[in-house]
Amino acid sequence: MGRRIWEHPILDFSWRGRKVKFYFEGRVIEAYEGESIGAALYAAGIDVWSWGKKTGRPRGPFCNIGKCSSCFMIVDGRPNVRVCIEPVREGIRVERQRGLPEIPKAWSDEVREEEVFSTDVLVVGGGPAGLSAALEASKHGVEVTLVDEHFRLGGQLKKQTHKFFGSRELFGGLRGFQIAEKLTAELASKENVRIFTRTTAYAIFDTSGPIEVGLANVSEGRLMRVRAKTVIVCTGAQENYLVFPGNDLIGVMGAGGAQTLMNEYGILPGERVLIVGAGNVGLIVGYQLLQAGAKVQAIVEILPRYGGWFVHAAKIRRYGVPIYTRHTVKEALGDERVEAAVIVRVDEKFRPVPGTERVIPCDLLLLAVGLTPDVRLLAQAGCEMRWVSELGGWVPLRTRYLETTVRNIFVAGDCAKIEEATTAMLEGAIAALSAVMRIVGERPELVQRREQLLRKLEEYREAPVLARTREGLKKVLIG
Repeated sequence: MGRRIWEHPILDFSWRGRKVKFYFEGRVIEAYEGESIGAALYAAGIDVWSWGKKTGRPRGPFCNIGKCSSCFMIVDGRPNVRVCIEPVREGIRVERQRGLPEIPKAWSDEVREEEVFSTDVLVVGGGPAGLSAALEASKHGVEVTLVDEHFRLGGQLKKQTHKFFGSRELFGGLRGFQIAEKLTAELASKENVRIFTRTTAYAIFDTSGPIEVGLANVSEGRLMRVRAKTVIVCTGAQENYLVFPGNDLIGVMGAGGAQTLMNEYGILPGERVLIVGAGNVGLIVGYQLLQAGAKVQAIVEILPRYGGWFVHAAKIRRYGVPIYTRHTVKEALGDERVEAAVIVRVDEKFRPVPGTERVIPCDLLLLAVGLTPDVRLLAQAGCEMRWVSELGGWVPLRTRYLETTVRNIFVAGDCAKIEEATTAMLEGAIAALSAVMRIVGERPELVQRREQLLRKLEEYREAPVLARTREGLKKVLIG
């Protein structure tokens, strides 16, 4: 059960605004402006957010970025609100829902007539790729529109506290949340950029001329249709799940979901933590939990070696946290909430070895077992997709310049393949230049800038740990 973090070696939570009060099923909840309803509930000790439709068992938060359905609640009479990305407000009334709720009869009266407008470049997603794309496009005299589902821009950058490697141009030496602040501030100063937060791009209707995209801000009852000359899709990814008994217990959470609570909102997601997965994400989140005051019981990794960078593993080792390779989670134990987990050693074919089980007490079981690209909008638009395991699953085919098989729709970041934030930002800028050139023509300075960025991207991908990604990219390049 969460508690607020007030002291941290890196993060400063003075951003917390004034206290506000709202009502949760008749109970008064104190919160702070700038945090989500879900974060405020978790900090207040409310971790039952929904119930399984078939089992009726209580469910807690998992992703905390609006990608899963664990957080659906009724806010001021409106059902299916994703409280993990809905900001707290004074006096709102929140209640949980069971199953499929009824649609309020008066709801349609709140929706205004659809607004229609045009833009040169529409960027869908405000994470590292989207911010970089919007900022790059804005430098070349075109009209840019950026939409994001969250009420704060930055995506995964907002919860990254480690320093980035590389040159100053690639934000070397800055921490992820500092990069998010820098890009967001720079973008907000641009007069040719329009930003819509808490807004979903729910469909692409027409790609024969200007690309017609439907946008909705349900909380404000606002529907929009934008006619864009070009679209850059930067919708990111969602966390993978694992199948094992007890995986629906409260306290089984995605590693990124824990990062959101901890680093974005300053709420400790658990006291005693077991992490499944020793890639970069698992190792980094483990270290961040230690910094925040949690006890990391162990990290388990099914492969014979950890997959993250040595520098991240070394930090964990210095704290005395064991990393069990060739191990996985067999079962989560507890009644409604995680109380412990059983881990087990596996053989060369990843089969559990009987007699090697070990019980690890924990109240938080974090799954850091990879991401799946969020390609729903791309698939709905008719972009040709291909299953590439090295890139995380279904991904769009694209040219070297990041155009999909649908003309004038470009792609960048984790929705194109699972990789690092640095490559996402480079791709965002490359995709933006490709989009801008469709509007203003292939000016020599734009072509030169794009080629420079492509070389940087290729150089960055020469790292040995990205060999698998390089092989996957060969399977999706066209043209």
